[in-house]
Amino acid sequence: MEFLDVGILVFSFLLLLAIGVPIAYSIGISSLFTMLVSIPMMPSITTLAQRMATALDSFALLAIPFFILAGQLMNRGGIAERLIDFAKVLVGRLPGGLAFVNILACMLFGAISGSAVAAASAIGGFMINRMEKEGYSRPFSAAVNITSATTGLIIPPSNILIIYSLASGGVSIAALFVAGYLPGLLVGVFLMSIAGVWAYVKKYPVGEAAGLKTAFFKLLDALPSLLMLFIVIGGIVGGIFTATEASAIAVVYTLVLSMGIYRQVKVRDLPDVLLETVKTTSIVMLLIGTSMGMSWVMSFENIPQDVSNFLLGVSDNEFVVLLIINLILLFVGVFMDMTPAVLIFTPIFLPVVTNMGMDPVHFGVVMVLNLCIGLCTPPVGSVLFVGCGVAKTSIEKVIKPLMPLFIVMILALLLVTYFPQISLWLPGKFGL
Repeated sequence: MEFLDVGILVFSFLLLLAIGVPIAYSIGISSLFTMLVSIPMMPSITTLAQRMATALDSFALLAIPFFILAGQLMNRGGIAERLIDFAKVLVGRLPGGLAFVNILACMLFGAISGSAVAAASAIGGFMINRMEKEGYSRPFSAAVNITSATTGLIIPPSNILIIYSLASGGVSIAALFVAGYLPGLLVGVFLMSIAGVWAYVKKYPVGEAAGLKTAFFKLLDALPSLLMLFIVIGGIVGGIFTATEASAIAVVYTLVLSMGIYRQVKVRDLPDVLLETVKTTSIVMLLIGTSMGMSWVMSFENIPQDVSNFLLGVSDNEFVVLLIINLILLFVGVFMDMTPAVLIFTPIFLPVVTNMGMDPVHFGVVMVLNLCIGLCTPPVGSVLFVGCGVAKTSIEKVIKPLMPLFIVMILALLLVTYFPQISLWLPGKFGL
């Protein structure tokens, strides 16, 4: 590893971020600067362009725009309100019931849409005002909404798990999807426990119990939305179709659901839906292209091998090495978006953990769960900013109720890290 090249890569990247250059451009420009030190100008530009194009030439990546489109249709299709009503029937009667409803609805909507930002926006838009009317503080409501929205990135279908599959060299998407269920549910249960204690201490009101007839009709109304999870994941696990084919089926299903059954998306709305999908997809694909370019540069400079040797030289204790990796990823998640973080750091850390015998599927879940915490932290926490914007409150006011929720998310991360069967039990049962 040439220390000059590595210094240029790190310094130029941090400098570009500090002066406000978008992260995708920062990654691409810093990678190009580093290559220019070792390789003449024209080969550097050509090589980087080829690596970016090659990174995007993947059948698995076709799933991302389809799932984004499905999420956009869900966001406008009345699904959020129906999931909230269904969640209220299930947990609304418990102490802190509306906080539980918020968490459960975010988990369901995030799982169906695959987007934490969409979950925070859609569920928060309905729940935060409703919680305030019932006596809940707005900062607490926002904190619950922000943290629970991230569970949709663990519970499948999840675009970030598809990106991890690409970065890891082809880990089974089906195995990753199934592995995400129990960790996602674990985070949800931990968040509910803290929300329940907080609501009990603050003496927040308890909701009314729903009658059997009401519960039946709320379930019936939400059932078409919930069925998408069984269709998409069941088809992938059953080998009926691939993750990419499942994403296309998800678009067709949500289109029928939003326009034909719920009738809340009109033909005139489709151009806006498609435009938003194209915008989001363009951002994600640019991040993937430049991040894979940086990954190649780091591989060219032997950075993954040197980091692996360093970590294994620090300690041969698996507990210590995994703790160091988790601390690094927690720090990275504070300053970097999930997509480039997964693409850049997977090639660095995956060889380390596989040398220790860790399953790549398990590590993928740990990495994504770790980086989910960064979505709730400034300065680049997209879910934090969306959640505060929806709640019409400031980050300063939200930090206090966020802290205990952060702590239990980190506790869940440590449990998932050191007890592999939380992630691997279900894939093993399905033979994945």
